[in-house]
Amino acid sequence: MKPVIALVGRPNVGKSTLFNKLTKSRDALVADFAGLTRDRKYGDGKLGEFDYIVIDTGGLNGESEVLDMRMQQQSWQAVEEADVVIFLVDGRDGLNPVDQEIAEQLRRSQRPVCLTVNKTDSLDEAQIAAEFYELGLGEPYCIAAAHSRGLLKLMVAVGALLPEGQHGPEEKALEEGLRLAVVGRPNVGKSTLINRFIGEERVVAYDLPGTTRDSIEIPFERDGKPYTLIDTAGVRRRGKVTDMVEKFSVIKTLQAVEACNVCILLLDASERITDQDLNLMGYIIDKGRALIIAVNKWDGLSNEQRDKIKSDISRRLDFLSFTRIEFISALHGSGVGKLFGLANRAYDSAMIDMSTPELTRMLEYAITQHQPPLVRGRRIKMRYAHQGGSNPPVIVVHGNQTTRVPDSYKRYLSNFFQRELKLFGTPVRIDFKTGDNPYSHIRNKLTPLQQRKRNRFLREVKK
Repeated sequence: MKPVIALVGRPNVGKSTLFNKLTKSRDALVADFAGLTRDRKYGDGKLGEFDYIVIDTGGLNGESEVLDMRMQQQSWQAVEEADVVIFLVDGRDGLNPVDQEIAEQLRRSQRPVCLTVNKTDSLDEAQIAAEFYELGLGEPYCIAAAHSRGLLKLMVAVGALLPEGQHGPEEKALEEGLRLAVVGRPNVGKSTLINRFIGEERVVAYDLPGTTRDSIEIPFERDGKPYTLIDTAGVRRRGKVTDMVEKFSVIKTLQAVEACNVCILLLDASERITDQDLNLMGYIIDKGRALIIAVNKWDGLSNEQRDKIKSDISRRLDFLSFTRIEFISALHGSGVGKLFGLANRAYDSAMIDMSTPELTRMLEYAITQHQPPLVRGRRIKMRYAHQGGSNPPVIVVHGNQTTRVPDSYKRYLSNFFQRELKLFGTPVRIDFKTGDNPYSHIRNKLTPLQQRKRNRFLREVKK
């Protein structure tokens, strides 16, 4: 297996910046203030001479508030999983009492530790490093993560701390499997649902809107089948998003929707369906992702409240006939197990293979049931159909004047193919291709007088 390297330290010492440099990505959100990272974030290392997995963690600050304690539990869990710990300290701030507390706990963990002094650009490295020998963790390595300085030397030092046989290349990559994203407004229970799926406190779940700030990808296996679960930040109305970090969190959530195969949109049963819920549904459908609706916090509601939310759903979500709405409790687990079966059905529908003869027969039957409209006195002709893609399924229809097909007929065809192919949870896209007229070049060469004579002749023939 690949060795695991955990990045730990006080808030705002540069752990997420180093994570992005080691993975050669921009997966971790970075901002110049403390406490941005809250959950463990995993990535494949791409810097240095050996393969590894790197874990970004939240800052360890010794605070006793509930949210801070849960963040710190995530960080110490990463230490337990790691083969080597990179303990990051801030060269500009110097030695801090919290650094000494972290060093003491790292010694108790009995994990190999690589003490790393960050933000040493434009500073005397020897003088800065001397102060941190007091931590008793061996020689400090000076780097400037933001400028990629000293990183290769650091990874050589990390490789020397690994057990024998753990710095070779990985022979077989883990399957990514179905990518399942959980999205919704803030505080609807997305992180709680992710933790319920995997059976452990993998992400910080707290009764406070905005707890999750980044999209967290979690490899997971159920019944021998691989999945990648994606926890996302809550999405509020654009007018309410003023904080720059929240804006980036929303962008990461929308990117997660594009990168997944199936979305579980979580609604709060204790609140009415909002316009923002509908906007999220529209975005997911526009991106062509398979969709499942889960109504959370269903336990504890009275029968009257349940009837009210069901009435609201049937009134406002009548356009979601292609998917299922499940009522669940992420906190207690009721109904959660059904979501995997629905996600697999939706994924199979999104990745379906369709033969050209079958699609063409369906198209012919759809036309006999409901003819395309006339455009300028001429019937739109549709000749054949074939598959143009998957996730979502794309059906390409060839014919004449197809650029003039009205939206109402496009919806008819989409619903027809959805029903005939027995697709679940995924929208169907219909693309139209119009064939070139082989005689158009002749018409273009006619003089105006010849065109008028030709048009007069065609009118007489029609009579």
